[in-house]
Amino acid sequence: MSGNGCWQRLPDRWHGGSVDRVLVVDKPRGITSHDVVSRLRRSTGERRIGHGGTLDPAATGVLVVLVGKATRLMQFIVETDKEYVGRISLGVVTDTHDSEGSVISTAPVDGITRSAIEEAMGAFVGDVDQIPPMTSAIKRGGRPLYELARKGVVVEREPRRITIRRFELLDYDAPEAEFVLECSKGTYVRKLAHDVGQTLSVGAHLAALTRTRVGRFRLEDAATLPEIERLGAGIECAGLSMFDALHGWPSLLLDDDETEKVVFGGAVEIGRDRLQGDAGTHVRLTGDGESLMAIGVVRDVRDDSVVVRPVKVFEAI
Repeated sequence: MSGNGCWQRLPDRWHGGSVDRVLVVDKPRGITSHDVVSRLRRSTGERRIGHGGTLDPAATGVLVVLVGKATRLMQFIVETDKEYVGRISLGVVTDTHDSEGSVISTAPVDGITRSAIEEAMGAFVGDVDQIPPMTSAIKRGGRPLYELARKGVVVEREPRRITIRRFELLDYDAPEAEFVLECSKGTYVRKLAHDVGQTLSVGAHLAALTRTRVGRFRLEDAATLPEIERLGAGIECAGLSMFDALHGWPSLLLDDDETEKVVFGGAVEIGRDRLQGDAGTHVRLTGDGESLMAIGVVRDVRDDSVVVRPVKVFEAI
């Protein structure tokens, strides 16, 4: 910690002057994502805090936490791809598909080879339909499935289309297979581990999991939960501004007339020399080049111009 209470190890891009922040937290094992939010609400005194993408209590790694007006960026954070490293334990099936559950069956894994595991993993790469586990937080009749599962109730679940971009074996030391996974939102990794075991006819469960990336937010950029808690209300020293959190999106610096149109929800027509983008492209709209005034979307592409319409406005005149 430096003398002003900010993290000495954080790069300059993490420092700013607003409490509307995007924090990258390295979630510890043994607590829920909601626990992280609750602890930060207590330490900062800020009630508007949410997280983008749940991690199971047994999992660790990147949890993106949104503070203040940044909570309105939730949909743009959640929609991004995720990356994980973890271990699958072959030959042991649990009722939760992870190490937190009770063992319901076992099988020898002596005949399982590295190439067989690689083939099983490869079968899941691409667009696949995954049935969510009963221990998920998906709601049925207003109640999370995990509450029903605790009472021994099993209900039908509709398959969900997910995309597995990469699922590779890093190491195999029987019975545990270490892997790296890149996938779309909504992927249940413990269900994937279970399904690999089913494919190999020996069963399996997820023994360990660390999320290493959510979109552009990486584990090496994360801070520990105690580090952030120690800052208290001074979290302006931490994380990214809303503008910087969407780095990689095109940005558009608006003049006074364009600013007035945007803050009242009006579209602006911009010359192609100021903004390149196809229809549907998200754009950071700013009045000073540093703060996020609004999020816009390119709605119409013309020969020499594009029309940008705001879809979320964060600042008023």
